[in-house]
Amino acid sequence: MAILSLHNDSPLIDGRQSRRAMAVRRGVQRALFDMRHAVLPELTLSSGRRADLISLSPKGEIWIVEIKTSIEDFRVDRKWPDYRQHCDRLFFATHPGVPLEIFPDDCGLFLSDGYGAEMIRDAPEEKLAAHTRKSVSLLFARTAAQRLMLAEWAATDESVISAITTGTADPAAYPDA
Repeated sequence: MAILSLHNDSPLIDGRQSRRAMAVRRGVQRALFDMRHAVLPELTLSSGRRADLISLSPKGEIWIVEIKTSIEDFRVDRKWPDYRQHCDRLFFATHPGVPLEIFPDDCGLFLSDGYGAEMIRDAPEEKLAAHTRKSVSLLFARTAAQRLMLAEWAATDESVISAITTGTADPAAYPDA
């Protein structure tokens, strides 16, 4: 499922995340941005799994960050090992209310306060195969471009966008859309 919906008030939020998860996400996104990473939230991978955050480092490494907001959230989620096949480094991110010792030592760890995040532990590097790197990189690029286009559309007249996306109007009739 795509993060963007043309029928949502905000094209950047799909409504599945709790406020706490969104705060953790925002802090980690800011930290990764400061590290010069390009970051996408909620990317559906070829396996069907949805990465909470995926980033592309300045060196071309692909990182996945899995957000956990409680002990129970971590305990019931058994899908996270599957993310390793799609990234060079796998991290968890949480907030100060979750004990850090529950997270596996073979994954990196971010601690987020909602305004920023600190990397508590770096993740070991497990290089992706070339064909997997290409596939994930293309998915990242295409998704980022599509989201940018939809965000630009959302910033224009809503009635024009609605007419274009529902097929009730000819897009050529709206040259400024």
